[in-house]
Amino acid sequence: MKTLLFSLMSISLLAFAAFAQEPDLEVLHIRGNAYMIGTSDGNLTVLAGPYQKNDGVLLVDSGSPRMATRIGAELRRIAPDNLPLRYIVNTSGDAEHMGGNGPLAKPDGIRPFNGGQAADVNVYAQENVLKRVTEKNSGIPETAWPTMTVKRQKDFTFDGEAVQIFDESPAHTNGDAIVFLRGSNVIATGEIFRTTGYPVIDLARGGSIQGEVRALNHILDLTVPEMLQEGGTMVVPGHGRLCDQSDVADYRDMVTIIRDRVADQIKKGKTLEQAKTARLTFDYDGRFSRPDYTGDMFVEAIYKSLKQSQGGEK
Repeated sequence: MKTLLFSLMSISLLAFAAFAQEPDLEVLHIRGNAYMIGTSDGNLTVLAGPYQKNDGVLLVDSGSPRMATRIGAELRRIAPDNLPLRYIVNTSGDAEHMGGNGPLAKPDGIRPFNGGQAADVNVYAQENVLKRVTEKNSGIPETAWPTMTVKRQKDFTFDGEAVQIFDESPAHTNGDAIVFLRGSNVIATGEIFRTTGYPVIDLARGGSIQGEVRALNHILDLTVPEMLQEGGTMVVPGHGRLCDQSDVADYRDMVTIIRDRVADQIKKGKTLEQAKTARLTFDYDGRFSRPDYTGDMFVEAIYKSLKQSQGGEK
């Protein structure tokens, strides 16, 4: 009896562990032909409309490699008549945004394509992303590399609506882009905007706090609310829930306030450690600080970014 009980408990624990390791995934229909796929590793945006000429499915960010099979299955459910995947747009070179490029663009058993035949899939990214992933020892397989690059802006029509890709670098890195689905009135922001934490200013990859604020202001310029900053243009963040202009404005204000606090510390001749001691993010830490990117880490990134822009210490 004890042996049986122990065996049952072991099976239950193994099942629970497997369930706990399974990443979360949720599909949300935003409006029209636009969908959001929310995962534990980040958000994806899908445009899947009537199949006309060379149209089909456009995917903004491809998710992490571990999510590729499930994302492929969701694309099959979302796309009417098993339409072909035609475009992937990577909003940055982060693994959780481009890790699924290879298996989705060159699928092996994942076929969100017309008649089970793989279509030609163009992968767009800001040009610095391509430069980085093609460097020796980048660790990024060739199947995941962008096939087309964006500098400044790229406009085209797809699924009967205008699609605009804006080069927002430098912000989170020097390879950021946002995507505006104009017909659906939806913007995908990548890592520039998230509801789950402070924006990561990756200095090693060319990130800039001034560019981050500029990019957030550009997103606000593109959004049109329905009433009192609410509704209207929907904004898909890199991580977190679906948002609108009001959410982006609050986030922009938070980033700007903390940046200005750090700038004031620099103006007063304070060192980085003194700026950290001043607890400049204290009133926002409860919502935005997280173990892998704390308020102190955000302050340090801002401090060093501002110093770099002033030609000072790095």
